[in-house]
Amino acid sequence: MDALSHSLRTPRIAPLTHGAPGGPPLRSELLYPGMSVGLFGGSFNPAHAGHLHVARTAMQRLQLDRVWFLVSPQNPLKDPAETDNYWRRAAGVWTLGDHPRMTVSDVERRLGAAYSLETVLALNSRWPEVNFVWLMGSDNLAGFHRWRGWRTIMETLPVAVIARRGTATGARLGRAARQYASHRVPEQRAKNLALMRAPAWTYLTAPLHPQSSSAIRAEARS
Repeated sequence: MDALSHSLRTPRIAPLTHGAPGGPPLRSELLYPGMSVGLFGGSFNPAHAGHLHVARTAMQRLQLDRVWFLVSPQNPLKDPAETDNYWRRAAGVWTLGDHPRMTVSDVERRLGAAYSLETVLALNSRWPEVNFVWLMGSDNLAGFHRWRGWRTIMETLPVAVIARRGTATGARLGRAARQYASHRVPEQRAKNLALMRAPAWTYLTAPLHPQSSSAIRAEARS
């Protein structure tokens, strides 16, 4: 039995998360049937106000009950040598703001999930009566077809893409956007996205936030 299958058969995805000794406190993961929850995965290397902007935009426009920041142990598409310590990255998300309906979760670390696909399938199995929505910035949509099982993600959960500066054209012309063009939901109907059957995705435009993790890292190196 692989690690993911084992996690699905035991209470490893506990309803409450407390974090690691010396790490940041993590907010409650307690969910109830019928809730709408946005899953915002990423390295958060480092976390910045642009990430909070994505989460707030999604929460407001999609009328979500919760947003979970899923801090990735290690993005398989990124160089581990350039990825900061896990708990420092999680702490960075925590410092973005104390919003009572936003959770900083280490569930991917507890699952041993190397790919977002594993996380999506695990959470969907653990909470089948919760309406999950996958959240991403438009910079991620442009390269979404490089993710393992990206079609399965699209066909398991509704997906909301939030515009990020300098990536709108590439995202909307990317392979994922083109392949699922007929399943795109107009912004005007996005408030009901969490209740829609996948595949269903929307592209949310909002005032663009200038910060990016790559720019922050580049500035730190200079």
